[in-house]
Amino acid sequence: MSEEAAAAALPSPPSWARQTLTVLRKDLLIELRTGEVVTTSGFFALLVVVLSSLSFYGGPAGSRTVASGVIWLSVSFAAVLALGRTFQREREESALDGLLGAPVFRSAIFAGKAAGVLIFLLVVEAVVIPVCLLLFAIEPGETALGLVAFALCATPGVAASGTLFGAMTVRTRARDLILGIVLFPLQAPTLLAAVAGTRELFSGVPVQELGDYLELMLVFDVAFIAGGLGLFGSLIER
Repeated sequence: MSEEAAAAALPSPPSWARQTLTVLRKDLLIELRTGEVVTTSGFFALLVVVLSSLSFYGGPAGSRTVASGVIWLSVSFAAVLALGRTFQREREESALDGLLGAPVFRSAIFAGKAAGVLIFLLVVEAVVIPVCLLLFAIEPGETALGLVAFALCATPGVAASGTLFGAMTVRTRARDLILGIVLFPLQAPTLLAAVAGTRELFSGVPVQELGDYLELMLVFDVAFIAGGLGLFGSLIER
């Protein structure tokens, strides 16, 4: 058999999208079997919401101001916890080294893991936000559409930045502490926009008039996703 025929007989390598879906599928299957990331981070976020409602509830007027901060504060804490546990899996038994040794694009690893973290956080938000609305006596029918829009615009940036720097700190001893120190300042613009926009939403401003907040969060989403795709390979190497 000629070299050209032998090369043609070899299977073509999977595409970038297929590699991304493979990494995502791996993380989702592990989570479905264990449930540790969503369970631990979701429970912690709910604990933050419950304690905040007991500590800061000040009647219908004050609760709308406090609730906007409580929602995104609990989500940001849950993100650090979820990211720490997600990369702890990769650190155990050198699973990350095996993944890096596979013939996979580094950017596909980043995209797959970021998509997994995004799904985990959206699940946590789907539980935390209704509970927060209930405890702070906020009518969900008036704010549901806006909250969905804020969640979909804010969470991708949180997941992308967290995945990028979670991978960078995975081999350090105090990785959870370092991840929180690095991550919160980076996520501050997104979280501040989410808090301010949610506060306006709870005050009765229509979601159509809150486009500036959504656009700001989308800008940071694009920046973090593009930065992750470009920098992940160099940051994850030893």
